[in-house]
Amino acid sequence: MVYLFYSKESFLIKKEIDKIIKDNNIDLININTYDLNSDSIKDVIDDAETFSMFDDKKIIIVNNSYIFATKKGNLEQNTDLLLKYLDNINPSTILIFNFTDSKVDEKKKIVKSLKNIGVIKDLDSIYNINSIIKDLFNPYVINDKDIKLLIERVGTNLNMLSCEIDKIKAYKDKDLTITSDDINKLTHQNIEADMFLLVDTIINNDKEKSIQIYKELINNNEEPIAIIITLANKIRNIYITKELLRKGYSEVDIAGILGVKPGYLYYLRNSINKYDSYTLYNLLSKLADLDYNIKTNKIDKYTALELFILEK
Repeated sequence: MVYLFYSKESFLIKKEIDKIIKDNNIDLININTYDLNSDSIKDVIDDAETFSMFDDKKIIIVNNSYIFATKKGNLEQNTDLLLKYLDNINPSTILIFNFTDSKVDEKKKIVKSLKNIGVIKDLDSIYNINSIIKDLFNPYVINDKDIKLLIERVGTNLNMLSCEIDKIKAYKDKDLTITSDDINKLTHQNIEADMFLLVDTIINNDKEKSIQIYKELINNNEEPIAIIITLANKIRNIYITKELLRKGYSEVDIAGILGVKPGYLYYLRNSINKYDSYTLYNLLSKLADLDYNIKTNKIDKYTALELFILEK
């Protein structure tokens, strides 16, 4: 069998591969890994055509398989060799191609050939962060409200979420119910979540909370200009998402246009209905002026955003 998985999240690809390994009961000694940014497709095919010395099945994982993608890889590859192999695959080899941060190029002959005999799966199109989190917590139980809290504190990076969930589960031991207290006590609030909270508090004119978050960021050695740029990017993405949804674009399309992971839209979904486009655009203009005034030494960078918050 031949598979091609692609996603913006390496975690999702690993999850699919691990499932195939488990379902086929493949031992580690029968798993070989290649990288088409450094290895030749010829080496992959030579391996795929060879029967395993230890079992009746083996798995070959081929990372950075941009021969199927719109993005170009680091090495030129002779895809004719793979086309020839796809005409006569070795039934004892499970061949798994994968790549991140790109899309399948439907025009490529190699893609059309693989579609006829294998499985091509866009993992982002079936991505549901709540379901994944519940699966990662299994057999522990967590409700949707506390999943929302977890995402707000940790962010949507699945690798980071997985690490934080493992930490919570280790702490809970035999108590299988996850609570908001567990999440608040055991997880670390990341800057991505802080930035979206800062957007909320600024737009809602909650000066006290905005200043508190800003000072926490400064205490964590974040640069004022970097905060302003990141804040502007968040607001810009909310504005663009709001406008694109109004025009009928899907969330998958919007993630592609913004160049972000689908989970990032979780934050945007929480914000787009709260704010009108005029408010968002007005804030962007003010932040652009603030950035200019700092860079032209018209105002001290450490007090600039604080004054902006207080004057809003």
